[in-house]
Amino acid sequence: MPITEPENPALRELSGMHLWHDDLSSCSQRVRAVLAEKSLDWESHLLIIPKGENLTPEFLAINPKGLVPVFVHDGRLITESMDIIDYLDKSYPEPPMRPGGSEEVLQMKHWMEVTDKAQYDLKVLSHEFIFRAVRDISAEQGEIFENDVKNDVLVDFIRVYKQGDKLPEDMITDSVNNTDRWFRELDSALAGRDWVVGEGMTLADIACMPNVHRYELMDWPLNNYPNVVKWHNQIKSTKAYKTGILEWEPPHVRERLSSYVQNRSSEGYHVARFGVLAA
Repeated sequence: MPITEPENPALRELSGMHLWHDDLSSCSQRVRAVLAEKSLDWESHLLIIPKGENLTPEFLAINPKGLVPVFVHDGRLITESMDIIDYLDKSYPEPPMRPGGSEEVLQMKHWMEVTDKAQYDLKVLSHEFIFRAVRDISAEQGEIFENDVKNDVLVDFIRVYKQGDKLPEDMITDSVNNTDRWFRELDSALAGRDWVVGEGMTLADIACMPNVHRYELMDWPLNNYPNVVKWHNQIKSTKAYKTGILEWEPPHVRERLSSYVQNRSSEGYHVARFGVLAA
């Protein structure tokens, strides 16, 4: 597990749990969901990504990749959401968020891995169909990405994103097709089941939950996957969802995102017009 010794000496001196996060970040939502389910106390360091607060010298000294979440526990640093939630469940096993059988644990890890890989497509589609409502990359922010952020994948994406008001169609199509495959695999896994793996909510459910929530905001045609819809409606009643996601999403922001989706849809520009969804 990539627990590292922070280069920043101030982090090494921190006691308790500290989370650097963004309100709409799906990876941040994942960590907050586990913290909520386990009723753990933690100190919030909220960053507003659209304002570029992840690009300040102070934050880049904490995570040179310019990404949230960042989690520090008694001076130990972890920077990937899947690693953080696994660490939390191992460190605080009550209530347990992993199944009992070894085969089911492997299935849980599979869902954590494939959903982690699906984050890039979520980034592409979120920025194209939601986040343009709230995020514009300024020239100054673009320079910081180019010169100071140590994350080639993110820098390449931002370089394309800020070139115009739409991402390339082939990029969107690829991400739509990849995401549909992820949804169909999830729908198959949930056939006849209440949870992704095992008899209760596990880290597999936590891994998938923020992504499905984001696609719901995007007006993705979720009815294509009836088992996912049933599962997602159940998830919405959990503390993980209510506290980890909804409590941190400002209502006015959700309304702005919804209006943006509706307005672009009325202009004929909607995620369902791309790739396999269009068919």
